[in-house]
Amino acid sequence: MKKLIILIIFAVFALSSRAQGNIEVGLKAGLNSSKILMNLSDYTPQTVNNFQFGAFARFNLNRFYIQPEAYFNSKGGEYIDKISPATINSFDLKTIDVPALVGFKVIDKKAYNLHVLAGPVFSLVTSKSVSSQLTETAIKNSFFGWQYGVGADFLFITLDARMESLSSNLYATPNFDSKNGTFVISLGFKIL
Repeated sequence: MKKLIILIIFAVFALSSRAQGNIEVGLKAGLNSSKILMNLSDYTPQTVNNFQFGAFARFNLNRFYIQPEAYFNSKGGEYIDKISPATINSFDLKTIDVPALVGFKVIDKKAYNLHVLAGPVFSLVTSKSVSSQLTETAIKNSFFGWQYGVGADFLFITLDARMESLSSNLYATPNFDSKNGTFVISLGFKIL
């Protein structure tokens, strides 16, 4: 998987060298706040803060753009048993996330822009850590979801605020409907 990510980043850099200002490439890092959402009324979900870092490319088409990304993400969640409050169930996932976003520049000036963006995201789990009645094997190895948000660019700096929602269950176990919702704030630097 690491070789595939390196190959994708190399391809983005190679493509950007052929374009004359229509492609931007950069690095980004951010903080995320995630919470597990489930159908069980006996549990209270808690928010967990983590990080992410990676790279992005932006293919500009006037006010619209396409922005594929690849980044390493640390996600998690906790839920407290209402019957036995001392029981805290938690999970920590390390994932490679690959969103394919479409954006629109609401305000498009030479030095800055304000934009909205949305699109699908595929997550591949690279490591799992679980502290609950369910085991690590009960967590799926990949997820599909959606990201949507707003952002701003100032010269070579880009700032985004996004929500990510999984469209499938986190656990492969039947009758345990659980999804992970994540809020992300990221800061990026355009290097090309």
